[in-house]
Amino acid sequence: MLDVQNLDVQNLDVLNPATEEVVATVPAATPQDVDAAVVRARAAQATWAAAAPADRARLLRRFAVAVDENLEELAQLEVREAGHVIGNARWEAGNVRDLLDFAAGGVERLSGRQIPVPGGLNVTILEPLGVVGVIAPWNFPMPIAAWGTAPALAAGNAVILKPAETTPLTALRLAELALEAGLPDGLFQVLPGAGDVAGNALVEHPGVAKIVFTGSTRVGKQIMTKCADRVKRLTLELGGKSPNIVFADADVEAAALAAPMAYLDNSGQDCCARTRILVQRSVYDRFLEIVRPAIESVVVGDPSDEKTQMGPLISRAQLERVRSYVPSGAGIHGTAPEGPGFWFPPTLLTEADAGPESPVATEEVFGPVAVLLPFDDEADAIRLANATEYGLSGSIWTRDVSRALRVSGAVQAGNLSVNSHSSVRYWTPFGGYKQSGLGRELGPDALAAFTETKNVFISTESAESTESTEA
Repeated sequence: MLDVQNLDVQNLDVLNPATEEVVATVPAATPQDVDAAVVRARAAQATWAAAAPADRARLLRRFAVAVDENLEELAQLEVREAGHVIGNARWEAGNVRDLLDFAAGGVERLSGRQIPVPGGLNVTILEPLGVVGVIAPWNFPMPIAAWGTAPALAAGNAVILKPAETTPLTALRLAELALEAGLPDGLFQVLPGAGDVAGNALVEHPGVAKIVFTGSTRVGKQIMTKCADRVKRLTLELGGKSPNIVFADADVEAAALAAPMAYLDNSGQDCCARTRILVQRSVYDRFLEIVRPAIESVVVGDPSDEKTQMGPLISRAQLERVRSYVPSGAGIHGTAPEGPGFWFPPTLLTEADAGPESPVATEEVFGPVAVLLPFDDEADAIRLANATEYGLSGSIWTRDVSRALRVSGAVQAGNLSVNSHSSVRYWTPFGGYKQSGLGRELGPDALAAFTETKNVFISTESAESTESTEA
């Protein structure tokens, strides 16, 4: 783990978004710290890759046990640094544990293929890349960091994790737990720091073989450009503007009651948030009648309170950004606390407030704001669903299985749910279409994404037959 006590650099203040109080101060890494971390990582990776697969799997499971034994501590850290409600924070820590267990199960099953060819035996071998840089966001600091870290380690790589400037505490604690579990020193390091300093140094470092980035499309494009210059492997999970399509034949009450938390979870700071609610015109008024009180009754407040459903936004800058999208006095609103903290109430804008081409309906707000728009028929629903540069996730509500299959095939998104808002499962692949990203994370192929495929041909022909062929 990075020895934060020995860094002679500028500090990062970590604020509690619910109170605006400084809860911790950590030094920010410099490009020189990145250089030193890569040297340590390369040395540790060589030892790690040479270890027996069973030994690597055993250590990853010990890491998972260590996370589980410290789950409440990790969850409380997430509440303080990210403002997540305590129930969500516990799930996030548990997701890290589960990802490590899942990845450990793949270590001894990461195998190549034997391909039939004439004149010999042909096999493929999956080899680790080396050092992987993971740049994690602030909206889900623990689980998204683990999405890249767990399979990369399982595939035999070293990992350098650069957490978001606002949320480094859980990452630093995870690195300590990795060492306590017995992972080699230098194998999993955490470098808190500014994106344009430590993050940029990680992206540009010739000793880093792959970058895994989750964040805005704007920054993702910049990273992609820098990786292209070095032909560096890259996975991008970027923005979203996901549709929630409700057809007239659906269970409208169930769809309406599920709609608020489909975009209010984590205060709307979720790239999979269903922030465009598209409802067939014949049931639009009924849907609105049910969803209004559901939004108004969402409990917003102290994230550490078990009854709280929605906490604050991450920062004042994010609060101002969200405010800029909502016209004064417009929409349906819940309540939010007054006083310190970055609070914004649950908000739903109707067609009277924002049309389908308005910024709030097409751009990623990343806050507790959604738009409710009517559509006429299936073709109109698909047109509206695809009328965005993003394509990460979405939901389809219908009782018609044929319609569910047709619309799933037509909506341009990487992760769709029917009569559900579930987007992320560590058992299944996750990623986006269009400007929502590049590559896939999670699922059964996660480890392979952190390997190179080497092809080896072994001739079985005798020396005499070879000489005869050459003659």
